[in-house]
Amino acid sequence: MPDCGDCVDCRSKKSNLCSKLPFKVSPWMPRHETSRFTDLKGEVLYHFLSVSSFSEYTVVDVAHVTKIDPSIAPNRACLLSCGVSTGVDAAWRTANVEKGSTVVIFGLGSIGLAVAEGARFCGATKIIGVDLNPDKFENGKKFGVTDFVNSGNCGDKSVSQVINEMTDGGADYCFECIGMASLVHEAYACCRKGWGKTIVLGVDKPGAKLSLSSFEVLHSGKSLMGSLFGGLKAKSDIPILLKKYLDKELQLDEFVTHEVRFDDINKAFDLLIEGNCLRCVIWMDKQVSS
Repeated sequence: MPDCGDCVDCRSKKSNLCSKLPFKVSPWMPRHETSRFTDLKGEVLYHFLSVSSFSEYTVVDVAHVTKIDPSIAPNRACLLSCGVSTGVDAAWRTANVEKGSTVVIFGLGSIGLAVAEGARFCGATKIIGVDLNPDKFENGKKFGVTDFVNSGNCGDKSVSQVINEMTDGGADYCFECIGMASLVHEAYACCRKGWGKTIVLGVDKPGAKLSLSSFEVLHSGKSLMGSLFGGLKAKSDIPILLKKYLDKELQLDEFVTHEVRFDDINKAFDLLIEGNCLRCVIWMDKQVSS
């Protein structure tokens, strides 16, 4: 996500959606529509998401670079380039979770657990995790999850009905972290009327649609919003999060479950697909134990 510092959006505290360099999936450098990479034969290699991080050396536009404290280990700082920072900031910046509030998180993968971590340090009292895998509850406790709902074991009730009963009418904040329109509907349904916020973080398949009742939108007074990169403004927010890590207010170490060499990148993808890791750090030129 760029932070050019010049456009109206980047100068504002209200948005992280740069209008000068809008986010898009492109093989090129963002300003020039060209590549800076070639292979040994001179054939063009393409950029990926303006970062190209699966390389020992890369070329990055200045709008995508954030200077950090050099004393912070790179295998921890890298967690805030995406993933953990997305979830934490969704709770902290986008939702502005309040002390004593109730939070529901749909999906306890790395993003969902990062939302829990953000809600925890914001002071949420009840953090409910929703997932099909009950084993994730134990892991979730490390990040502040206080209650668990197995979405595949709700009997004749919907997940939202179960949560509405648990929260006496709905949660203050609901986060959808999987990427399914049906779960966005469930999150919205168990969001408290009048002031509840539903935040969408999950990436659904292309063309997926939401279908909400116009009557409910008008009469319930709830908010529904998307949050790309958690609303995080990289150049200003990442240094703050790293300071919180140094001050032991924010957990990062607990997210790293594996570290591998670049030669073992396929192992990292296997761990991800199998659901056996949270964050797997890949080292380019250093021997590590996995």
